[in-house]
Amino acid sequence: MNELIHEPLASKIRPRSLDHFVGQEHLVGKGMPIRTAIEKKHLFSFVLWGPPGSGKTTLAKIYANTLDAELFELSAVSAGKDDIRKIIEIQSASPKILFLDEIHRFNKSQQDFLLPFVESGELVLIGATTENPSFEIISALLSRCQVFVLQPLSHKDIEKILERTETREEIKFGKESREWLLEFSNGDARKTISLIENAQKLYGKISPEILKDTLQSTIRYDKKGDEHYDTISAFIKSMRAGQSDAALYYLARMIE
Repeated sequence: MNELIHEPLASKIRPRSLDHFVGQEHLVGKGMPIRTAIEKKHLFSFVLWGPPGSGKTTLAKIYANTLDAELFELSAVSAGKDDIRKIIEIQSASPKILFLDEIHRFNKSQQDFLLPFVESGELVLIGATTENPSFEIISALLSRCQVFVLQPLSHKDIEKILERTETREEIKFGKESREWLLEFSNGDARKTISLIENAQKLYGKISPEILKDTLQSTIRYDKKGDEHYDTISAFIKSMRAGQSDAALYYLARMIE
């Protein structure tokens, strides 16, 4: 396998085993379903439903690696029937696991095409979605998958990830920067790590001012995509929490 020209920081520090996985104790704690399945090497299809940056991709990779399966990764945003057909045609002595990110983006026809391969066991499906599977996945496919709900990461979880980033990448955070990152994270580890990476590359150090400047320079917004809904969600949460400064910020961002 060729070395990646640039591996994002979030990928570099991604846990390779449950021993280093942070959060989702209701799924990976002692005696909990995903840990038990991994320990017993139980192959089955399931859907991970949770917010961005909560560990869906990491869990899929740990599961596939532990069960000595061949993992194929597709994003439902860009993949189609031909991509699934190519995976089916690959000869493999190991079980084939298809990790389908944003499975809710697959239309009914595409899900119908996937169904017989999951039913026959030719593919073990791990779907990841931020949307309610009951509304976005056809009932026939959903009935063949177990649904696991992931929660946003807590401040304690994010703090553990920040500590790992400091240790492995020798990136130092002051107390104020750490507190700023914890507030910014909103339970999303990937977003937080990406901001750290961008700030480090642009300025060579981390401070609250630098993090704010980096955030402003990397803001994306799309009227019909995820950024639109993420911003609305943050705006509503800020209002509910009585955080007027944050609410004004997200409102101004939408207007701008």
